[in-house]
Amino acid sequence: MRLGNSRGSDNVEDRRGMKMPGGGRGFGVGTIVIALVAAYFFGVDPQVILGLVGGGSPSVSGLASAPPADDAAAQFTSKILAETEDTWQTIFKENGRQYQDPKLVLYNDVTETACGTGQAATGPFYCPADQKIYLDLSFFQELRDRFAAPGEFAEAYVIAHEVGHHVQDLLGISQKVQAARQRAGSEAAANALSVRLELQADCYAGLWAKRTDAAKGILEPGEFQQAIAAATAIGDDRLQKQARGVVVPESFTHGTSAQRVRWFERGFENTDPASCDTFKAAHL
Repeated sequence: MRLGNSRGSDNVEDRRGMKMPGGGRGFGVGTIVIALVAAYFFGVDPQVILGLVGGGSPSVSGLASAPPADDAAAQFTSKILAETEDTWQTIFKENGRQYQDPKLVLYNDVTETACGTGQAATGPFYCPADQKIYLDLSFFQELRDRFAAPGEFAEAYVIAHEVGHHVQDLLGISQKVQAARQRAGSEAAANALSVRLELQADCYAGLWAKRTDAAKGILEPGEFQQAIAAATAIGDDRLQKQARGVVVPESFTHGTSAQRVRWFERGFENTDPASCDTFKAAHL
């Protein structure tokens, strides 16, 4: 990506190397598996489960700081976050709103959040309770090795998707969906709402990329396909097929590979956030 001398964000909190009391909660593999199963198949936030099992959010020892200047991965993340800040500030202003920047927390393995204990095993996530994005940079290696989705724009898509959840939180969409999920008459109906929320975040990621590239020319030739590969790799159908060998559509919480690609592309093709209204779409 063409980031050149673009600024880094002041909203990155580097907790890497910091220790939780007692080395963390000491979750076993079984506990993490339960959290992941709940996340993938029942639409339950894994951070909440791990937080409940651990007895709440523990404190982290030490003081967080900005990432070091010679840390390429952290600096890349900081620059992408800054690009989301610039673009979403513009979009919100165009719509008569004021954008509030989220914080992005870099951590290793485990950290406290207002949503419970965050684990790297659950992947990147957004916590609306503290308006922070949590990212263990080892996920980018997993994206390359496990999901065969390498490239800077693939990584940028991941960050932009989580920022999309922050946008939903600021607009009150997340709160409405959570309330609707609680009223849903079945687990499948609640999951279907989660799918629409996640696909909208994918669309917002595509919209951010389009707006930012149009303004600053950040994309190199061929990089668009990196995000498509990432969206394809983390579709519910693809993940369930890999994990269990079977696909259970009513348990989807993020959308199929085709849906995730479709909504990312839809955002990339448009400049209006209204085009990302998955909740009014008859066909996902």
